[in-house]
Amino acid sequence: MPMSLRIPIEKEKMIKRVAAKNKKTKTAFVIEAVDENLGIVKNREKALRDFAGWLSHEEAEELRKATAVFETVQKGDWP
Repeated sequence: MPMSLRIPIEKEKMIKRVAAKNKKTKTAFVIEAVDENLGIVKNREKALRDFAGWLSHEEAEELRKATAVFETVQKGDWP
C-alpha cells in the first residue's frame, strides 16, 4: 500500500545523498531502514554483533575487516 511521508528537506537531502552513495533509490533506502528498525532484516554491524556478541567493539571490527574479502567475487572464481 502506498504511503506518504513528510520529511524535512534537510533529512530528504541526506537520504538522497546516502542512497546515491549506496547505489539505491531513496525508496529502497527508506524501506531498508524501516525493515532494519522493525527487525525484519539486520544491518551488517548488528548481525555481526549478534553473531559475535562476546567480542568487544574493536574485536568485532577486526573480524568484519578480516571477512570483507568474502563479499567480493573474483572473475577467476567462476568458469
